[in-house]
Amino acid sequence: MAHKILVVDDDNALREMVGIVLESEGFDVSYHDAGSGALDKFNEIAPDLVLLDVMLPGKDGIAVCGEIRSVSGTPIIMLTAKTESEDVVRGLEAGADDYVVKPFEPNVLTARIKARLRPLASESTDEGSVTIGPLTLDTVGHEVRRGSEKLSLTPLEFNLLLTLALKPRQVFTREMLLEMVWGYQYKADTRLVNVHVQRLRSKVEIDPDNPQIVTTVRGIGYKAGTN
Repeated sequence: MAHKILVVDDDNALREMVGIVLESEGFDVSYHDAGSGALDKFNEIAPDLVLLDVMLPGKDGIAVCGEIRSVSGTPIIMLTAKTESEDVVRGLEAGADDYVVKPFEPNVLTARIKARLRPLASESTDEGSVTIGPLTLDTVGHEVRRGSEKLSLTPLEFNLLLTLALKPRQVFTREMLLEMVWGYQYKADTRLVNVHVQRLRSKVEIDPDNPQIVTTVRGIGYKAGTN
């Protein structure tokens, strides 16, 4: 069955171009042209991934991203006009998994989409569960628990945590995590890693300001905590 993609953008020409590209790749594409009503459209079609423009009439993409993320962990890729804009960080903090800068090459967009839809890293391990600090990761059900408490992570956050947990002695540079978790094969924006580590810590750490599960190795990157 084809993956369903929801494109939320008010640019008619862009929607048409994206539709041609994605449908040629076998995706089932739906569209919405405003921030208002985007969540209703999302709930109606239950897409596998959302392409979400930052600048939208009625309600901006940052707000829409937050609304979607409050009800679903579905992958979200933001579309933005400026790579240096605060909108990039705001979108990531709102829950977006990745972003693509306009204008973009079709092959770049499809590569990002396919990376977000690929199987989780858990499929590369035979372990039914993996521990990191006080947390247990169910690699079959893709769930994280602290004792009896179930923590709510997006697929990307689960993949990031699992990547660290599978090699607890290894320090991962941001570039390594971009390749292993995001699927980047070239130099990319390390803000993706920084913001997602912050979001992950806010969900899994008892005290996010004093992280014990996902720790920072100054000047290098991140590793699993030993506590």
